[in-house]
Amino acid sequence: MLKRYWLIFLIMALLTPLGLLAEGTAWGEWGPEDLAAMLGFVPKGIDQASSWWQALLPDYSVKGVGEKAGYVISALAGSALVYLAAMAYMKAIARSK
Repeated sequence: MLKRYWLIFLIMALLTPLGLLAEGTAWGEWGPEDLAAMLGFVPKGIDQASSWWQALLPDYSVKGVGEKAGYVISALAGSALVYLAAMAYMKAIARSK
């Protein structure tokens, strides 16, 4: 059963470059310049946060690899970080009991 979930996860990660076929931007992945174009202004909190927050893999790109491979690597890296965070959280909860 667990192997099936890992296979589904891997297939989904490999399909992430399909997002390159879409036009425009993905919902919720707007930068300040996108918000300014859509809303006519940039919300103050986003404007302030955009100066100190830098994505680990901006625009899902990885230096030295193609665009599609960058998407897949970003999907795997992001998923691994979420998995590790969830495992750490579950261990912390198990220790507290």
